[in-house]
Amino acid sequence: MIHSLFLINAAGDIFLEKHWKSAVSRSVCDYFFEAQERASEAENVPPVIPTPHHYLLSVYRHRIFFVAVIQSEVPPLFVIEFLHRVVDTFQDYFGVCSEVVIKDNVVVVYEVLEEMLDNGFPLATESNILKELIKPPTILRTVVNTITGSTNVGDQLPTGQLSVVPWRRTGVKYTNNEAYFDVIEEIDAIIDKSGSTITAEIQGVIDACVKLTGMPDLTLSFMNPRLLDDVSFHPCVRFKRWESERILSFIPPDGNFRLLSYHVSAQNLVAIPVYVKHNISFRDSSSLGRFEITVGPKQTMGKTVEGVMVTSQMPKGVLNMSLTPSQGTHTFDPVTKLLSWDVGKINPQKLPSLKGTMSLQAGASKPDENPTINLQFKIQQLAISGLKVNRLDMYGEKYKPFKGIKYMTKAGKFQVRT
Repeated sequence: MIHSLFLINAAGDIFLEKHWKSAVSRSVCDYFFEAQERASEAENVPPVIPTPHHYLLSVYRHRIFFVAVIQSEVPPLFVIEFLHRVVDTFQDYFGVCSEVVIKDNVVVVYEVLEEMLDNGFPLATESNILKELIKPPTILRTVVNTITGSTNVGDQLPTGQLSVVPWRRTGVKYTNNEAYFDVIEEIDAIIDKSGSTITAEIQGVIDACVKLTGMPDLTLSFMNPRLLDDVSFHPCVRFKRWESERILSFIPPDGNFRLLSYHVSAQNLVAIPVYVKHNISFRDSSSLGRFEITVGPKQTMGKTVEGVMVTSQMPKGVLNMSLTPSQGTHTFDPVTKLLSWDVGKINPQKLPSLKGTMSLQAGASKPDENPTINLQFKIQQLAISGLKVNRLDMYGEKYKPFKGIKYMTKAGKFQVRT
């Protein structure tokens, strides 16, 4: 199945490669580099690239391309899901997944990849099992390994590997028993110049951090589970129970894991949490243009919109911009023509605005189209779809755990056309 894995940084350098079946030459990545040159942004590189003798499947995360090389026909989503699992495992092991961290822990990276795939087929992808097979690096363990020449490989097979719940190790003990769930929703939207929604959808996930003693059995129910569409579960979830009762019943893995991801695509269910008032005008005869935008909250259930960042790619004819923000800071790069405005938190009583003039190329014709405005923001303690957890119950153990649920909404690709 998967023959090789190449890790490529933003500069286009291959900084790590791993081969399982037979060594594939680095020259196979030339097809990937060609596709990368044609793409306007890193995210736009095609995830599947056919070559005369191979297929290249890639994901782009943390400014790194993870490129898998396969020779035979396989379901592409199967490989892409595995690549995402590799990234999540690195993040779990090292705290962050970056080129520097991967290079610093290259021995552990190779050991983990060796366990995750056996002769090119996925074997152990659960974090709990991998951590028993290959111990995560610590400063003390690194020092001891350097002195003694030993490795991070465990002495015995994971206890959970042969059980009916391979995602959970046996004999787990904690002094503080706690279960935290984060409902995180990302809203993608395109708004036209009149403020009407052209398209809007929500991608949501429920991430869990469960530290419970023994072998607990949890049930999680929602106030409005019918909202959820296109749901993807962690293997621990009992699917039959969800189908019949719309209740999540599961024996959780130990530690951090993604319980489920979902999609809300019905336009009437997607509330738009912010609005942008804009007045961007270019005159034919004049070398000056007018620029004015105001950002405000809308349908936020009284919650504060924070971390607001506005960016806009200005037309080539704009030489410079003289702008005054009512709050936050702004920058304009005359070379790339990118305007960035770091707004921060929106105060509904005093809406943030950015006003001023644009210097245009003398004698140049009026730009064909106005620039689009891209927004980034987040809203704490709000799931914009209206999803709410009803209750979380635990069976099979005597103690009472501490339970917590947090909601957050943030912008994905949120675009306003002017």
